[in-house]
Amino acid sequence: MAVRIAIDAMGGDHAPATAVSGALEAASIVGNQVHILLVGQEDRIQAELGDADLASLPIDIVHAPEVIGMDEAPAAALKQKTQSSIHVGLGLHKAGKVDAFLSAGNTGAVMAASFFVLGRIPGVLRPTIFGYFPTTSSHCIVLDVGANVDCRPEHLVQFARMGAVYMERVANVDKPSIAIMNVGEEKGKGTEAIKATYPLLEDQSDLNFVGNIEGRDLLHHAADVVVCDGFVGNIMLKLGESMTTAVKEMIAEEMNAQQLSPEMQEVVAGVMQAVQKRFDYQEYGGVPLLGVNGNVLIGHGGSTSRAFRQMIVAASDMVSHDLPAAIGSAFQS
Repeated sequence: MAVRIAIDAMGGDHAPATAVSGALEAASIVGNQVHILLVGQEDRIQAELGDADLASLPIDIVHAPEVIGMDEAPAAALKQKTQSSIHVGLGLHKAGKVDAFLSAGNTGAVMAASFFVLGRIPGVLRPTIFGYFPTTSSHCIVLDVGANVDCRPEHLVQFARMGAVYMERVANVDKPSIAIMNVGEEKGKGTEAIKATYPLLEDQSDLNFVGNIEGRDLLHHAADVVVCDGFVGNIMLKLGESMTTAVKEMIAEEMNAQQLSPEMQEVVAGVMQAVQKRFDYQEYGGVPLLGVNGNVLIGHGGSTSRAFRQMIVAASDMVSHDLPAAIGSAFQS
């Protein structure tokens, strides 16, 4: 049976163009393994589809007349725009008409609407989002990266547990290692919240807690799951994103300064492009909102058609692993 995925076609900086083209790309790759519902203003979506023959594609349009803008206050927008593409898409998920919902739109609105429409998994205090970080051996995840700026120790412990479930279930990592991002490796370092989190994680016998790590350890894969509050995590995430452009510019300047031959510059540029790809969010598409009672993926506001395509693939994978049920089981034990 095909996985049914609802896409907020009106979400993102380039909506609905990139969402529609990403859906068409995904349909050409996964074929009948997924059924895609493009949720949004029908006339605009249809204009982007152009001459595409929907009769031969696993794609349908679900009309939603209202759009929540990227810069709108989430709370106000959710109350005033109850027929938005975000509301309608999540409503389809709640009703069991789709298996997943994904959006590159207003992150705050997607999160708030997900809490309201789908609810939290029993036992979860605060849902969370994570970021992928490339490492010298593979990649790790950092959570939270912006959903929860102020966190209590018990929140961080729950983030660690949800992150571990994701790594085990989706990334196939056996007994994933868990660490706290801190200003030092010693147990007594950090803010009061961080210092209180350490013994709580030590007491979780079913989690593979390895202690504190520092920022310099992250890309050397000091742990599979790294926990921090959303303030620290979001700064880390945005710094990582900047590396894809800043380092490239620095290398180009240095190659010109050293007057490398065009042939040598081409070799260096090829190496740089391969490394840069590891930091490119489009490789992952989006990240799941862990802790809500459903499959919700949140993408970058600047998502391209390629990013939407990857989000659709990731959503299908998430559904196949039944991540909400796995998290629910982890919080009941």
